[in-house]
Amino acid sequence: MSLPEHFFWGGATAANQCEGGYREGGRGIANIDLLPVGEDRFAIASGKMKRLQFDDGHFYPAQDAVDFYHHYKEDIALFAEMGFTVFRMSVSWTRIFPNGDEDQPNEEGLSFYEKVFRECRRYGIEPLVTISHFDCPIGLVQKYGGWKNRRMISFYEKLAVTLFTRFRELVTYWITFNEINMIHHLPFCAAGICFEEGENESQVIADAAHYELVASALATKRGHEINPQNKIGCMLAAGPYYPESCRPEDYWQAVCDDRDGYSLIDVQVRGNYPSYLLKKYEREGIHIPFAEGDQELLREYTVDFVSFSYYNSRVSSADSSKKDTTEGNVFPTLRNPYLKESEWGWPIDPLGLRITLNVLYDRYQKPLFIVENGFGANDIPDENGYIQDDYRIDYLRNHIREMIKAVEEDGVELWGYTSWGCIDLISNGTGEIQKRYGFIYVDRDNKGEGSLKRSKKKSFYWYQRVIASNGKELD
Repeated sequence: MSLPEHFFWGGATAANQCEGGYREGGRGIANIDLLPVGEDRFAIASGKMKRLQFDDGHFYPAQDAVDFYHHYKEDIALFAEMGFTVFRMSVSWTRIFPNGDEDQPNEEGLSFYEKVFRECRRYGIEPLVTISHFDCPIGLVQKYGGWKNRRMISFYEKLAVTLFTRFRELVTYWITFNEINMIHHLPFCAAGICFEEGENESQVIADAAHYELVASALATKRGHEINPQNKIGCMLAAGPYYPESCRPEDYWQAVCDDRDGYSLIDVQVRGNYPSYLLKKYEREGIHIPFAEGDQELLREYTVDFVSFSYYNSRVSSADSSKKDTTEGNVFPTLRNPYLKESEWGWPIDPLGLRITLNVLYDRYQKPLFIVENGFGANDIPDENGYIQDDYRIDYLRNHIREMIKAVEEDGVELWGYTSWGCIDLISNGTGEIQKRYGFIYVDRDNKGEGSLKRSKKKSFYWYQRVIASNGKELD
């Protein structure tokens, strides 16, 4: 088994989970900065608990994260040593526009990212840049309500145009929004939404999703105008739903659950709202806030590729009384008795990745890009300070095997693979760093203590061999 010679191998991060330096270089505060470790994290991320400033009662891990801001040269050199040909990362919106609505961008922020991109290019690494990775300036949340407000489209457009223009010679692969379907599950995290008492939450989310879809189409339009070589993609949090049984009702529930994940990507790829979503909105009394020109934008400026995260599959049942659930990338799911789980309760299903690749390619007939896949574990250094993470190697090996089958045996067009958290970073779900994903260990704990020293895990050398062999050497 083998992959095309031009296949992109690399790793993925997000600014808010690795960068740190939250007050440096003129950076402003973002929604994602305000997610603390602990029991309040989910309530804030879901928009149920309103927190628009830091307090003394919580620890906010994104403030310093793993300090990529000061270690980027060292980190990129390590990525290059592994053999990366692509590095998926995001920009911090508030480094470019600290409050979100300034007339002119912050030069210090632009200069920082220019240095990062040039460092990648120096090693022959292609930057794959997410414009908004769970990132909304808190200034826009305070003044406009985040993506509840249509004015967000113009602020996002200014950000996108600034990036496309400044980095025209350095970046050609872009993702408009990270996991856009997460707006249904973590509205504050995904769109800066805090629900007010008495609000129709379903309508608010539908409004915000529509504005993000229009913004994505507008970014695709402007990105192609500024540089016709640009490849601009969408992204979803993916993973198939399996019916709990062969009861038709369970199968139908799985179909409906899958559609919830695909609905916004359907718009970004096909150019219009799918009929099943229109009917759902009709039943629920939800209206889409179309303005003049929206439908034409959505129709004419669809994405060039579809990227996605895959960590696990899920199980659906028509019986709502069933409660034996486990977590998986924020999506509660019934337990699958045929699968093992990670120590954080995430099902481990390599074949589910092949299924996902086939379903998405059958559905969209667009090139695909796996931009997140990884194994979170509490890595414990041995007496020599070395991490022998065979469990991570086993997880990745089995998933990459299924990925290769999807390409070689099923004919899926796949551009690349970036393992999530190629260097240890802050978990978006829990705010922990001890839920580690990286090939590179960072000496930091859940309280923010540690030297931040980088060291190579066993998986570092394994992934190095995988890349050098273009996926032929997996053992």
